[in-house]
Amino acid sequence: MGDVGSGGTAGNGSSGATSYRRIMLKLSGEALMGRGSYGIEPETIHNVAAEIERVHSRGVEIALVIGGGNIFRGVRAATEGVERTTGDYMGMLATVINALAMQNALEKRGVQTRVMSALEIKAIAEPYIRRRAVRHLEKGRIVIFAAGTGNPYFSTDTAAALRAAEIDAEVILKATQVDGVYDSDPKVNADAVRFESLSYSDFIAKGLKVMDATAVTLCMENALPIKVFDLMVEGNIERVVMGEPIGTLVH
Repeated sequence: MGDVGSGGTAGNGSSGATSYRRIMLKLSGEALMGRGSYGIEPETIHNVAAEIERVHSRGVEIALVIGGGNIFRGVRAATEGVERTTGDYMGMLATVINALAMQNALEKRGVQTRVMSALEIKAIAEPYIRRRAVRHLEKGRIVIFAAGTGNPYFSTDTAAALRAAEIDAEVILKATQVDGVYDSDPKVNADAVRFESLSYSDFIAKGLKVMDATAVTLCMENALPIKVFDLMVEGNIERVVMGEPIGTLVH
């Protein structure tokens, strides 16, 4: 499957055809920290919300998964005295906090949203029901999936891949703090080489760490392309949706 999806059309007065009709946007929790060392930086989340709003205004149906690493990371906690399963559930709750923060930032911009949680938290989120999620998207609402898959030992990358497959998204947009997939860590190795394109099997065989192997395998089984790009560059979400050749395509 290639870089270009079925081709949505512009909405709400925007011009230009988009490359995708329905997308899954995966954000790391760390991306919301901005210049901080933990938590959510208000300026950063509002800037990201503004970018998402611009893409939404083009008529693109958007589902969103946000990690919880800016608040709590289960795997790390497992090495610090917290039992792994408990730590993973704590991480799921961290994603709910991020989902509510993003919902607030988007709705301040007049965008209708729904938070759907894999863990039942009736007071603040709808339970995840696939048909209901699809209906929300069809009605032009942004759907934010929280609490991962609802199961320990699965990352939010895997949750994004699972939900993307369930809702028939055309692509996973993996927004990170680097501008694509490299053969080694570019923060450590100045000679690291960025890939423009990779097959799923090469990604897994090379042991690349931008996305976990379970998520990539799930994408491979469902012919779901992954686009990895730098969230920190203003306008990049829209550029990817418009088909500009940035980042790395895994397909």
